[in-house]
Amino acid sequence: MTLTDSTRAAATPPVLATLLERLPEGRVVTDPDVMAGLSADQAVWAPVGRPAAVARARETAEVQTVVRACLEHGVPVVARGAGTGLSGGANALDGCVVLALDAMDEVLEVDPLERLAVVQPGVVNDDLRGHVAEHGLWYPPDPASSPWSTIGGNVSTNAGGLCCVKYGVTRDYVIGLEVVTGTGEVVRLGRRTAKGVAGYDLLGLMVGAEGTLGIVTEVTVRLRPLPPQGVTVAGYFDDSVSAGEAVRAATAAGLRPAAFELVDRHCLRAVDAWKNMGLADEADVLLLARFDDGGAAAEAHAEELLRCFRGAGSGWAERSETAEEAEMLFSARRLAFPALERLGPVLTEDVCVPIAAVPEMLGRIDAIAARHDITIANIAHVGDGNLHPLLVADPDDAGSQERAQAAFEEIISDALALGGTVTGEHGVGLLKRHGLDQELSPAVLAMHRAVKAALDPAGVLNPGKVFEVASPTI
Repeated sequence: MTLTDSTRAAATPPVLATLLERLPEGRVVTDPDVMAGLSADQAVWAPVGRPAAVARARETAEVQTVVRACLEHGVPVVARGAGTGLSGGANALDGCVVLALDAMDEVLEVDPLERLAVVQPGVVNDDLRGHVAEHGLWYPPDPASSPWSTIGGNVSTNAGGLCCVKYGVTRDYVIGLEVVTGTGEVVRLGRRTAKGVAGYDLLGLMVGAEGTLGIVTEVTVRLRPLPPQGVTVAGYFDDSVSAGEAVRAATAAGLRPAAFELVDRHCLRAVDAWKNMGLADEADVLLLARFDDGGAAAEAHAEELLRCFRGAGSGWAERSETAEEAEMLFSARRLAFPALERLGPVLTEDVCVPIAAVPEMLGRIDAIAARHDITIANIAHVGDGNLHPLLVADPDDAGSQERAQAAFEEIISDALALGGTVTGEHGVGLLKRHGLDQELSPAVLAMHRAVKAALDPAGVLNPGKVFEVASPTI
């Protein structure tokens, strides 16, 4: 049957017609296959809806146009960057407009004197690092997805990464934002000065809000001088609990590596099967640490860490001999997640516990894996207690997914019981909403909802993410 023009018009959602009218040609995408590819992040088993359209903005004015059109028609708008998230925070809702920001990818300014950079949200993390390195500067937040994830997405989840144990997370470096609000206004938050306490910290509120309070269109970040290459220490352990004890001992000794990572045997075997690095033949659990203090300080810290490793039962612990060897070890850490994805669907956890509880939490994760008869691989920013158990489902086992989901919830409960939090850096999104309800009291949840209602009164900005709220009528 051929559709008449009038039938086509009737079948076109009003918001789509408005966007086609107000945005430049080529900005609005309606191809079902393309929209499907832009409708979800990498969160396994998080629900995904079918959007009415995807809008690919190239400037702030176009973002504002999309938000105002969605307000006009009462349609949700879901912002996305590169789609590397792991909590479902960028997943589409039925009938929504997905607002893709990846084409807003310019580094607008680098100021070496003030040590800051101004970027659009679609700038890739590693690209920013490479750009500012030409000025002898460095942007520390470095999630494992840094070769692909965008600064806007990092801001959305307050991303951390390998270096956050010493240098902090995204919020520690964002000093200014341009934001399109839930009422369709363009506002600037923060300042470029080194200090400033005028008014409430609305800037900090936006970082980690997962696109539920505003849509970020420009980011000003603080930079640091490039650190020296430093010294890398590696240690092999027979089990994750003894590795956790080594971390606790190092923290008690006052050591603060720039990076402190754990990679277990499941990850090492997956990386070996993919890249033939030969690491799984040597260790069940690998601990990696890098000191970038420079000179004698780094050397002394490395020696102290080696003593902590050996005291906790490390079968082998040494400094890396060359920069290339150190980089290979950290590359294995970054490759762990994609290597495991080759084995089957991977449900990624992101809990954080106090350092004192790290050994206990690692032991509980092993017990949960045995109890539910699933593979749980462990990678972790273990120096600050941020653990990433990776629950690998067997595609040939019909009950594997159900057991993995049960284990996922049990890990959350155990982390909370040990004084931890449901998410250290991936965000709540869709997967952790129940966990947030466990972690926060009803009074605190009410405060969150009050902030959401004040800044997004029509409820169009990424509704249903972080915590359950009523979605707007579509």
